[in-house]
Amino acid sequence: MEHTSAKIGPPDRPDWIKVRGLNIDVQRAMAGKLHGSNTVCLSAKCPNIGECFGRGIAAFMIAGTICTRACGFCGVKHGVPEPLDPDEPSRIASSVHDLGLKYVVITAVTRDDLDDGAAGHFSATVKAIRELNPGTGIEVLIPDFGGEREPLQIVLDSKPAILNHNIETVRRLTPVVRSRASYDRSLKVLEMSKRLCPDIPTKSGIMLGLGEEWDEVTAALRDLLDAGCQLVTIGQYLQPRSGQELPVVRYWTPEEFKQLGKTAREMGFSGVASGPFVRSSYFADELAQNLQQD
Repeated sequence: MEHTSAKIGPPDRPDWIKVRGLNIDVQRAMAGKLHGSNTVCLSAKCPNIGECFGRGIAAFMIAGTICTRACGFCGVKHGVPEPLDPDEPSRIASSVHDLGLKYVVITAVTRDDLDDGAAGHFSATVKAIRELNPGTGIEVLIPDFGGEREPLQIVLDSKPAILNHNIETVRRLTPVVRSRASYDRSLKVLEMSKRLCPDIPTKSGIMLGLGEEWDEVTAALRDLLDAGCQLVTIGQYLQPRSGQELPVVRYWTPEEFKQLGKTAREMGFSGVASGPFVRSSYFADELAQNLQQD
């Protein structure tokens, strides 16, 4: 009798997770107006680039391209970063203007080498964008700043529309998935943000496919609500192309994402984006509008 052995290694990508090709016209339109600014949209080859750019949305990564942490899920280079570029905030402001963006997300590599974790650079970027583009909504997606209050206050004082900090995964998997970060510290950052500046809504995100169970995900959502988080994104983890990062354990189905989104809304989140291709900045403007409707 012949025996068929079980497949060893990560599961094959299902039909619903086939990554869509990037729109060449969109890439060219963006590249010509970026003034050397680094967008997550292009550098991460985001599958939503055409959709988001068409809506006047983009996500910029500041403070360099080298991170001081080496998270198991992330394809960003890690090591010793270069000094901050003082001209970067004005370049990004010009990019936002020339691209005609209505809503932008500003994120950064983690800069543990800096006393303020690049909080001042976040603040300068927000202010530069606002000065040149007064009608543009600005969301910041920040690192944990080591859980320190002072850097967080610096960012909050720049008055972003939304403060976003991702917990990334469930409590049990955090030590494996994240580098030098903790589940409770991330919750602390969100809770502290609401305490320091109640008028600025908070947002977080979680990726699925690293081995978490349904009950663990809903427990994480409850923890976010308890920390005052109002908006949440839930998407499928995809292993970066280098193949050195954590493998995908499971692909959650579109139906599961839909049900999880429904569950999150019923739990009390003001805005939820849940689906295989959802990322932190996905439909960021629409989630922000949900807050205005509450």
